[in-house]
Amino acid sequence: MVVEIKKIGVIGSGQMGSGIAHVCALSGFEVILSDLSLDRIESGLASINGNLARQVQKGQITEEQRSEALSRLSAGGDIDLLADVDLVIESAVENEQVKKKIFAQLCPILKPEAMLATNTSSISITRLAATTDRPERFIGIHFMNPVPIMELVELVRGIATEDETFEAAKGFVKTINKTVAVAEDFPAFMVNRILLPMINEAIYTLYEGVGSVESIDTAMRLGANHPMGPLQLADFIGLDTCLSIMQVLYEGLADSKYRPCPLLVKYVEAGWLGRKTQRGFYDYRGDEPVPTR
Repeated sequence: MVVEIKKIGVIGSGQMGSGIAHVCALSGFEVILSDLSLDRIESGLASINGNLARQVQKGQITEEQRSEALSRLSAGGDIDLLADVDLVIESAVENEQVKKKIFAQLCPILKPEAMLATNTSSISITRLAATTDRPERFIGIHFMNPVPIMELVELVRGIATEDETFEAAKGFVKTINKTVAVAEDFPAFMVNRILLPMINEAIYTLYEGVGSVESIDTAMRLGANHPMGPLQLADFIGLDTCLSIMQVLYEGLADSKYRPCPLLVKYVEAGWLGRKTQRGFYDYRGDEPVPTR
């Protein structure tokens, strides 16, 4: 069944989900943003509104485009609102059991021809697809953060993904003005397979006392020309997400070089998850971020 994608559901209204909803609505799709938490929905919609306003201020879009994008966007906590969408993009927390639970609730209400996608940054597409009633219409569409700014989307087929689903997903990514990089279904795919071990190694460098937070980030910014240091980037991603991806790599590839740094584990256990909790490798509660080590 070939489906024309006109209406999109996005599950999860956090930083990634709201960003995906933003670019889809701006590209002309009707979008329904779904989340169990009404507070998160309200926060996500406020974020979209603010980011669209900044695009207008920078001359990237017109006020009319902003208004039209907002008019195409709706939100709610009832998953039944997604019953007639053509494509659902799941962007919940990076936890396999949570994602499987969402798909179990979602599949019975979707129309048979609807496509399912996950924005997972590391979990097996094949394994997630196998828990649904439509593995042939399931695909990984992995956006980069922040979604409105980053140009790349990793497209990942599961073993059962049909060609029609893959081509429809490629067409969708092109429509929202992103560039496709096709990745095979291996743990963490391409970007995070390379990026997260680098971040984990930076945390080991801190853990072993080779350098301070500030010196490590300065070294990589000025010595490797990175736009931000690896510890600053870890805070931006979320230390819980970094740990989840490293655990997927460690368990999926059975190689000790992917062992999560104990210091990363300690920070997550403390609830110091980075920017979203105001503390991580930096403390963000003041006017300027201050290193915590």
